[in-house]
Amino acid sequence: MKKFVSLLCLAALTASVFAGCAQSGAEDAAEPLNAERKGATELTAQLNSSVYDELDFSDGQELEFASRGLICAPESLELRDDSGNVIWSQDAYAFLEDAEAPDTVNPSLWRHTQLNHIYGLFEVNDDIYQVRGYDMSNITFIKGDTGWIVFDPLMSVECAEAAMQLVDEQLGEFPVMGVIISHSHVDHFGGIAGIVSQEEVEQRGIPIIAPEGFEEYATSENVYAGTAMGRRAAYQYGSLLEKSAQGAMAIGIGMGQSQGTISYLSPTDTITETGEVRVIDGVTFEFQMTPGTEAPAEMNTWLPEKNALWLAENCTGTLHNLYTLRGAQVRDGNAWALYIMEALALYGDEAEVVFQSHNWPHWGNEVIRDYMVNTAAVYKFIHDQTLLYINQGYTEDEIVDIISLPESLEQVWYTRQYYGTLTHNVKAVYQKYMGWYDANPIHLDALAPSEYAAKLVEYLGDTDRVLELARADFESGEYQWVAEITNALVYADPENLEARWLCADALEQLGYQAESGPWRNAYLTAAQELRQEGDPVSVSGGKKGALLMRISTNLALEYLGIMLDSSAVGDLNGEINLTVTDTGEEFLITLHAGVLLYQEGVLSDDADAEWRIPRAALFSLLQGGAEDVRAQGEILDGGGLLETVCGNLAQFDSAFAIIEP
Repeated sequence: MKKFVSLLCLAALTASVFAGCAQSGAEDAAEPLNAERKGATELTAQLNSSVYDELDFSDGQELEFASRGLICAPESLELRDDSGNVIWSQDAYAFLEDAEAPDTVNPSLWRHTQLNHIYGLFEVNDDIYQVRGYDMSNITFIKGDTGWIVFDPLMSVECAEAAMQLVDEQLGEFPVMGVIISHSHVDHFGGIAGIVSQEEVEQRGIPIIAPEGFEEYATSENVYAGTAMGRRAAYQYGSLLEKSAQGAMAIGIGMGQSQGTISYLSPTDTITETGEVRVIDGVTFEFQMTPGTEAPAEMNTWLPEKNALWLAENCTGTLHNLYTLRGAQVRDGNAWALYIMEALALYGDEAEVVFQSHNWPHWGNEVIRDYMVNTAAVYKFIHDQTLLYINQGYTEDEIVDIISLPESLEQVWYTRQYYGTLTHNVKAVYQKYMGWYDANPIHLDALAPSEYAAKLVEYLGDTDRVLELARADFESGEYQWVAEITNALVYADPENLEARWLCADALEQLGYQAESGPWRNAYLTAAQELRQEGDPVSVSGGKKGALLMRISTNLALEYLGIMLDSSAVGDLNGEINLTVTDTGEEFLITLHAGVLLYQEGVLSDDADAEWRIPRAALFSLLQGGAEDVRAQGEILDGGGLLETVCGNLAQFDSAFAIIEP
């Protein structure tokens, strides 16, 4: 029977989370090469067991905070879409309950996953409630005079609906009086249609408040490199892995990514400056702008009547990302630290509780000050010390090899590397200031991976001998090197099954040792894809139609230019007057050597074509549907530019290869 860890069984969970040793029975490393999943080697088991000696597992503060204020949790939590597909499940993690960390999981990550598995409806403070564990993020309900003000309505509509139903059942049914969206990542707004509709917003004048730049970044992040981000997100979030002691754990900021319907409603009110105040249904909200921290558009919120500080995603229960593995713009660790310290200066003296969009709140003024200062310090350390070594001439890989966090920060549970890691955050700082080039001219025009691998194999000569040596190195625990050399063999010959299987075995052990949930997911997903037959499987990461329909005309034209295969139409030239009939927007599109350029508010008397189409036809255009575009608008195009453009739009593969060529 599925069990939820409630306050009544807190003692039992404490015993399992803080157990002093890992389970025994590690498997012998010398197993035959095959496509089967393996257990932990003896070395991996020993390394994982040693984590108990490195960290204070008797420190119960984070466990107590993750459980405090529990009002109700359902016995089972598994949400499905209309087709019956599971889009979110806590039931899948029942194996965590009252269990010690097995050899195949880093005990620190196991403990953190247990804390993220504590789900349900919680009271944070007077009239402040959270539903946690119903999606990657938290949804927060602030009680006003007549209804709810909601912070960050999750990623998926189905998850938000389930959270709202739980609140209605336990606290009574009240209308939504306002929505505050802290920042521009989809897990903080995609479920909004699960709590309020566009019609309700318009009819009742419900404010939807977001920081300046929110809509631009919320839509563009899902457009420019959206296909690639989606594919890479499957590695980061472990979407293709089973939930098990040999599969996906939590990802630091939550259990993982829901797979439901993503909705979008445009903000009705924008915050542009720190100190702006709004009163919604009798509750006062003061906003602090924090752009360029965890998101390009982000803000904290102070509730003066509650002595409560909402920290968006600027503080969480883990070291966060200065660079996210799915791919995104690098974040500013220096600004991140400065804005946390600014929040401490503005509100720290009065704050009695801080809460945020991931993980759990922290209570008590002294605890809060430590929480904010430690979090600021870890980002400032990574930023400053990376620059220190940059200015001594070290490259990013060299810096990663020599830098380590101060011991005092290493011992803090909420600055452990469950999501971001010191390694890839240091590389983010390097990239921000120095770019990809390490100043070694050998790397100015490096060989492509497959070409490099082919030459490497040519020089090595006997791949059987290479595999023999790699197998010996695997048995001695050199998993990183084994993964690197066997992956080179895979790039030279993807049909080399022994190389694929040994690479997978090495990646698997690296995954079992990882403290970072995303690193574990990436290693194990790569291993799974090396072992499987056929092409990689794609996952949607949520249905984003409503969000993409909100992109601006400018962004639609940007994406049209990205999709246009200029190398295939290098002789394509011409001008098009584009009028979007239902918005009145006018654009001059210039096709020059197969490159799409455009100017807003400009039309040409000498244009080769005129397209007068409604906004909806833009999406037919992006799908290459020339006939649909003609059917929806007025097309004067004697040169056939519409057909030429539509006929040369690239089709992006959402399941492109990653661990092989």
